[in-house]
Amino acid sequence: DIYCFSRLSNSKMLSHCLCQVYKCLFLRNLKLNLINVATLARRIHSSAKKPSDCELKEQTVQKCETEELPQSTENKKFARLHIPVMLEEVVNCLSPQPGQRFLDMTFGAGGHTTALLEKANDITIYALDRDPTAYKIAQQLSESYPKQIRALLGQFSQSEALLISSGVEPGTLDGVLLDAGCSSMQFDTPERGFSLQKDGPLDMRMDSDRYPEMPTAADVVNALDQQALASILRTYGEERHAKKIASAIVQARSIYPITRTQQLASIVAGAFPASALHARKDLLQRPTHVATKTFQGLRIFVNDELHELLIGLKTAEKFLKPGGRLVALSFHSLEDRIIKRFLHGIDMTEKYNLGSRQKIRQALKNCSKEDDTQEFPHGKSNSKWIFIQKKVLTPQAKDIQTNPRGRSAKLRAAIKL
Repeated sequence: DIYCFSRLSNSKMLSHCLCQVYKCLFLRNLKLNLINVATLARRIHSSAKKPSDCELKEQTVQKCETEELPQSTENKKFARLHIPVMLEEVVNCLSPQPGQRFLDMTFGAGGHTTALLEKANDITIYALDRDPTAYKIAQQLSESYPKQIRALLGQFSQSEALLISSGVEPGTLDGVLLDAGCSSMQFDTPERGFSLQKDGPLDMRMDSDRYPEMPTAADVVNALDQQALASILRTYGEERHAKKIASAIVQARSIYPITRTQQLASIVAGAFPASALHARKDLLQRPTHVATKTFQGLRIFVNDELHELLIGLKTAEKFLKPGGRLVALSFHSLEDRIIKRFLHGIDMTEKYNLGSRQKIRQALKNCSKEDDTQEFPHGKSNSKWIFIQKKVLTPQAKDIQTNPRGRSAKLRAAIKL
């Protein structure tokens, strides 16, 4: 018991020291109103040591040589667990042709990549993922498609360096797929700490333990004060009761450190009356846990997901050739808003209100209607992209039945001019 108490005390001290600097930056900038929560996340993640381009390439090669590849049975198991979202729509929008080169920026279990390989012969796909498990699955799949799959391990912000080190020059790719969602492999592995339905360590790092300096979700909930926690839950989780939940977290951690997923879920549930525990419903009108948005907010913050998404979109634009296709999948309004604004050329700092819609309409009116109208009949919103579909695509009813986790997906596709 003494040993366990000592370990918990040391863990709490380490967590407190790790996040103390982040807390100071957070509160200082909230007071000054100079930056938003997304800027804080960038500061947190940029303060942790990340490898240089050379170190990144060496690290990837070393992992290929030293890490044992997963067994084929495990690979098939993950493939069954992770059902690719809107598979038919993705393939149709990318429209692969023999000899083309594509970048799958979120490889996952390889569902989209495999479908593209089966659709067209002799195509090359650069399979990127920040999750080491997905990277190993990409290595495994590359044995079945020699010289067609190039596995890359890294975040969106590292993709440019990884592509260049793999011999890919800017403006040479025919298509890019960006799936901003969290994979079923991560949700279904309790040790990763993503799911509130399965108990596990409160981690939530998509990179796993590649960067030990990066804070986990446990570090965040145990070190940041109530105001900072509420801001994270409100901004990233879009949680209306952020203050109430943050207060419950601070009160609970004063008694015992919060280190497990179901421990946090119970704390959040305790902040609500019993009648409200199952009042929330998803798009299928099924009851959802009151801690769902809390987990979403912490996950986005820990992984700096929104900033990474924006960098990923910019990288895709840089490496696509004129006429190349971008397909982006999002799963909540924060992601979709970034993708929509990026494609329409709207400043990310603009308020998301009617003014934004008016700017889109104005851009559509001002755009030229010249020779490319017949080839791209849906028109264009700025000088960089032409939309493949007039409206955002959502999953069909049959897809939602077979894959309920993809119910909130939104697909936007565009062609680079």
